[in-house]
Amino acid sequence: MVIVSWLLYLNKIYRTKKMNFHIITIFPKILDSYTSESIIKRAQNHGIIKIKTYNLRDWTSDKHKTVDDTPYGGGAGMLMKIEPLYQAIQDVKKKCDGQTKVFLMSAKGKTWTQAQAKKFTKIDNLILICGRYEGVDERITKFIDGEISIGDYVLTGGEIGALVLLDSITRLLPGALGNNESAISESHTEPGQLEYPQYTKPSVFEADGKKYPIPKVLLSGNHAEIEKWRQSKRKMKK
Repeated sequence: MVIVSWLLYLNKIYRTKKMNFHIITIFPKILDSYTSESIIKRAQNHGIIKIKTYNLRDWTSDKHKTVDDTPYGGGAGMLMKIEPLYQAIQDVKKKCDGQTKVFLMSAKGKTWTQAQAKKFTKIDNLILICGRYEGVDERITKFIDGEISIGDYVLTGGEIGALVLLDSITRLLPGALGNNESAISESHTEPGQLEYPQYTKPSVFEADGKKYPIPKVLLSGNHAEIEKWRQSKRKMKK
């Protein structure tokens, strides 16, 4: 634990630049509520991260600001057009200094994990494209670093997924959490491993005529035994 804390301290010293999140969407206001509260707001105020949202329609050339069209070969739904997406990526990249990666939030992308979140903390600029409609013109893959999914299901758009990445990465950055060790012993710190059960006051909770006490070892004051109990209660995700 001491070694890990020391590594976090060194990381905090040597990472002097904030991490920049650039989110391209056709609904930028969807992101406002989440990014203006709690840990994400504090991380911005402390200069740990910077979030910039872009309206994809600003890169359209017609009076209707069209970002979608029908798919070649027929089929249901509409596809996001390649032209505005390409131009948006190029223009946003010009604003970036340092390592920059571009990812499309997509149901057919690689499933997001805690290990990836840790890896992404090293990136200076992360550009996230929020897909919509039936999908995106496949030619987008020639201009991005990959596609990311947050699970094996389909969402209406990529905005929720982008917020998942933003949150999971930010909380791993030094100084984002009130206590850096909070991110060390939680679920998925080790692949597939879940956090031990935790309890707070009261020590005995009563409901419907039954008493629900906390494990006695947590009241013992014996930190070695408490740590042993905690490790025994950690589980692997099924």
